[in-house]
Amino acid sequence: MAILPIIIAPDPRLKTKAPPVAAIDDEIRKLVSDMFDTMYTQRGIGLAAVQVGVMKRVLVADVTWREDDGHSGEQFMLINPEIVTNSQDMNVYKEGCLSFPEQYSEVTRPKSVRVRYQDLTGAAKEEEYTGLLATCIQHEIDHLNGITFVDHISSLKRDMILRKLKKQKKLGFFEPHDHSKCGHDHSHDHGHDHGHDHDHDHDHVHGENCNH
Repeated sequence: MAILPIIIAPDPRLKTKAPPVAAIDDEIRKLVSDMFDTMYTQRGIGLAAVQVGVMKRVLVADVTWREDDGHSGEQFMLINPEIVTNSQDMNVYKEGCLSFPEQYSEVTRPKSVRVRYQDLTGAAKEEEYTGLLATCIQHEIDHLNGITFVDHISSLKRDMILRKLKKQKKLGFFEPHDHSKCGHDHSHDHGHDHGHDHDHDHDHVHGENCNH
């Protein structure tokens, strides 16, 4: 198990388009495993490789896991993902991001998407995703293309978020620390964004506080 450091915005690496994965080997399989470990530890539902400083087109997602049952949700791992089609119906969801701690904003995206990708064996696949999972996968594919969720909101709000994070970074807010030794209670619950295809009672960062 390896917990990888999350890149916090603003950072030029988050604006970089990742190249395709040429070969799916043990290195990529370990990366996927480490990304899941990192995502669960950070209480998120999705993570793109560029968020941990790896410029490869790899993403992971699990929108159904719970902290109280050993992370036994449904895992999705997509290599070289490409959106083939998307629905005309749209969905509005208050998104967050592990690279934008404690920052959230409503983003409008297609309600469903069809994605072509490779699995860990290298096999080509094509799947359709809907609801929260579709939102999450679109969010992560954006990351692989150098796009973040704040690029979908007004420039005024985007600039406010980036200024706040830049100031917090200078003050050392995001320096890594050992949660097991910090003495803080990290077991709190979060609210839900009812009415947006999400009615599960999760203990991690979900609802209006879904981090990708």
